[in-house]
Amino acid sequence: MGRLQDKVIVITGAAQGMGETHARKCLEHGAKVVLTDVNVEKGEDLAASLGENALFIKHDVTNEQDWSNVVEQTEAKFGPINVLVNNAGITIAKSLLETSLEDYRRILDINQVSVFLGMKAVTPSMKKTENGSIINISSINGLVGGAIGYTDSKFAVRGMTKAAALELANYGIRVNSVHPGIIATPMIMQDDTKDAVEQFAKTIPLKRVAQPEEISGLILFLASDDSSYSTGSEFIADGGITAQ
Repeated sequence: MGRLQDKVIVITGAAQGMGETHARKCLEHGAKVVLTDVNVEKGEDLAASLGENALFIKHDVTNEQDWSNVVEQTEAKFGPINVLVNNAGITIAKSLLETSLEDYRRILDINQVSVFLGMKAVTPSMKKTENGSIINISSINGLVGGAIGYTDSKFAVRGMTKAAALELANYGIRVNSVHPGIIATPMIMQDDTKDAVEQFAKTIPLKRVAQPEEISGLILFLASDDSSYSTGSEFIADGGITAQ
């Protein structure tokens, strides 16, 4: 049996990138996985390729009704939710002076408000299992400074995680945050950014960027019962960047 055998897992932003990698890892270990995203075409194609234990649901993570729909459809298909991975997130490459209020609020809505909505939506379902795990994807920029808006939201996710962990512990629900460093995803390894990333990698204590699967291994640990005594904690996978 896999480490996640028959656990029901919801992963947001799962049509591609890190979310897709997390979904594949969870399925490999016996989970039933609901992939949510606004990218319907990629999401549906991915779920179809992953087999009967995968389900795609169109989902705007900033919309409270969409969250209710995700919980309802998940329970109808697979049963109560055991694990939520709040993975969806964006950044906007603008300076403080260039960032409009609209830009700023969009970042906060997707990166921060969605985490609040997600935790709130899944808690009644997780209470039925008495063995829930909420995994909030923050960033090393939830620990140290970075881009305006993105950094703010990721610090908030870190704090929200601790507040929720204390409140939900009575229900057997654990809440932890994950803080990845630089990950070799297609988005950052494009031709126009690859050289800069490779140069930056030389400054990382481990002298390389992470592969997506290395972060998914951490997701696997937090989703499984192996992390049964971990809650309200920060799990950092950054090659030593924040230790400097």
